[in-house]
Amino acid sequence: MSHVRCFQWLGGVPELVVPDNLKSATSRACKYDPDVNPTYQQMLEHYNVAVLPARPRKPKDKAKAEVGVQVVERWIMARIRHEIFYSLASLNQRIRELLERLNNKIMQKLGYSRAELFIQLDKPALKPLPEASYSYTLVKKVRVHADYHVEIDKHYYSVPCSLLGQQLEAWISGELVRLFNQGQEVAVHPRKRTYGYSTRNEHMPEAHRQHATWTPERLLEWAGHIGSETHSYVLHILNSSTSGTKLSLLPWTPEPS
Repeated sequence: MSHVRCFQWLGGVPELVVPDNLKSATSRACKYDPDVNPTYQQMLEHYNVAVLPARPRKPKDKAKAEVGVQVVERWIMARIRHEIFYSLASLNQRIRELLERLNNKIMQKLGYSRAELFIQLDKPALKPLPEASYSYTLVKKVRVHADYHVEIDKHYYSVPCSLLGQQLEAWISGELVRLFNQGQEVAVHPRKRTYGYSTRNEHMPEAHRQHATWTPERLLEWAGHIGSETHSYVLHILNSSTSGTKLSLLPWTPEPS
């Protein structure tokens, strides 16, 4: 989320970012074709920013960033090395104060401050921020079970039954679970944080769709036509905590389409 805060502070987004080879940016470092972390890639796609990770052990690929780190270490870190802070918030506030002073300090060789040069040169080149800010989304691989559901945090979400056994990519945000097969979205569900099943009618095989029409009320009505003993037995099963027998009657309660 540091990129998100940076883009918001800048008031725009650049054409390209050049990250180091930390795991949150690159899943596999490579001199020619690195693998970008899927979550990081998704964030960049939200802002329509290209990425070119620095090559391993090539600090000159991000020379300006290295110089910036040196300036901060000498001008900010050196000033606070003997100060005592009792919270992270107070430390961050002190760094912000010194950073503002650093950015507004006139550079002798140029006769301008960093803030002035940013306004003149960099800000006009930035692309506008998207209307909606990026919301953190976890990206992970999931496997489709034999019941055409995938498991995420002990909740089971349905996908088209034709995808049995396939490995999908799950995008998990605070509100939604989105499932992709080879880059194509195949299912979307509201995010649930309790044990259970979220099943959509259109994901079921035809036989399961017919089975799902047997609601508890319909089962009890059917049992009542057979006799009072059958009605009592079915009612006992529906009220029982024994999941195996109950699931044979009602495997899932589908979500509204």
